[in-house]
This record gives sequence, C-alpha cells and structure tokens, in this order.
Amino acid sequence: MLKQILVTAMAATLTMGVALAGQTPNAITIHAGKTAANNGQHMYASYCAPCHGTDGKGNGPAAGALKLPPPDLTTLSKNNHGKFPGSHVVTVLQFGSEMPAHGSAQMPVWGPILSKMNRTNPQEKQLRMSNLSRYLETIQVN
Repeated sequence: MLKQILVTAMAATLTMGVALAGQTPNAITIHAGKTAANNGQHMYASYCAPCHGTDGKGNGPAAGALKLPPPDLTTLSKNNHGKFPGSHVVTVLQFGSEMPAHGSAQMPVWGPILSKMNRTNPQEKQLRMSNLSRYLETIQVN
C-alpha cells in the first residue's frame, strides 16, 4: 500500500515537473487521475501533495510556483483550538478558499473535478471529499 502511494506521489511529482518546465512562474497544472473514492490517503497523494507535500507541511514540488507557500495541513487542529475543522476542510475542497496563501484562487477547487469522475453516482463527490478530510485529520500534530 505504501509502495503504491509512493509510486503515485513520484509520478505526480514527475508529471508536475514536466508540466511546470514549459510554463511561466505561478502557473501550475495538476493532472488528477481517478483515484479510489474510499482512499483519502491516495487522493491526497494525487491531488494535494504536489503543493502541500507528501507530509502535508506545505513543501510540495509545486509550492515554489505559488505566490505564498501552501499552508501546513498538519496544524489545522492546532490552529482551531485542538478540534479538527472537518466541515471547513470539505467547504474549501468544494468551493475553494479566500485565504491569502492561495493568492488568486491558485488552489484548485476540487468539488467540480471530483464530481465529474463518476457522474452515475452523485454521492461519490461527497464521499471523496469526506474521505480526504478524514485522511487530513489523521496527519494532525498536537
């Protein structure tokens, strides 16, 4: 399982490197392939790690192309009085964020992308966002 995630992360990094090679600064392309809806860790490696890093600390290979560094996702609970902000995370995935760190909407809004992955099952988008949020909860530091 870990080997599959590492291979996926390396492939995403390579794809990101190739995509960034011919682009102007601050232009990021993430090629998101379909992942298992029930595997938040795999979704994170595919969709989030290019910017937020495999460890969630904001040090992904594409982070340097952003106006400001991506936030450290391991401190979401710490910054929210010790409680993981699950509904906020799902809202950001669905609609994006007005956070300055994301500049001019540099973070992809994953809601529409995830909903297109299985149009025959409209609940899959919510399942994906919920499982991704649950995975982020597991990487929190005290």
